[in-house]
Amino acid sequence: MTNAIAMNDFYHLTKQKEVKIIDVREAYEYQMGHVPHAKNLPLSGLGASTSELNPDNDYYLICQSGARSENACVFLDSQGFKVTNVLGGTSAWPGDLTK
Repeated sequence: MTNAIAMNDFYHLTKQKEVKIIDVREAYEYQMGHVPHAKNLPLSGLGASTSELNPDNDYYLICQSGARSENACVFLDSQGFKVTNVLGGTSAWPGDLTK
């Protein structure tokens, strides 16, 4: 069971401090709108992207609804990364999405 955070709590957290957010959707989805400051590392290529991540950091993973980010959390957790799944995904983000 991986860590998870409700969207309301995550949204408030992002307003209080800078957090490392990884959007695991495909690039075209990311370009249509993403949570501000999120880095795009699509789930389809995540295995090849782990070198871009620091095992000392905490990462919040997000997708459209929370399913793909949950899969990404399971994978990255097994690789020793500290990850939290953002429940509800970008479709639940209460603020404006960045393009």
